[in-house]
Amino acid sequence: MTTLDDAELERRILVLLESRPRTSTICPSDVARDIASDDWRPLMEPVRQAAGRLVDRGRVEITQQGSVVDLATVKGPIRIRLPR
Repeated sequence: MTTLDDAELERRILVLLESRPRTSTICPSDVARDIASDDWRPLMEPVRQAAGRLVDRGRVEITQQGSVVDLATVKGPIRIRLPR
C-alpha cells in the first residue's frame, strides 16, 4: 500500500476537486484510486479522515444523496464537494 502523510491526502482531495467543475463531487474511492490504482481499498479510511479534517477547516463538505451530512455519524457511501 502507498503511504502518504495526512497533508498529502488532504492536498490530493483538493486537487481532484479543483480539477472538476465547481458543482462536481468526488467519492473517497476516486482519491484512493488516483493514489494507488491497484491497492486502493486500504486508503479508503485515511481518505475519509482527511476529508473530515478538511471539513473542520471549512475547505470541503461531506454529502449523502445531495445533502450535507456529519461525517462522524453518517453511515454508507459519501461524496466530497467544495463548499457551496
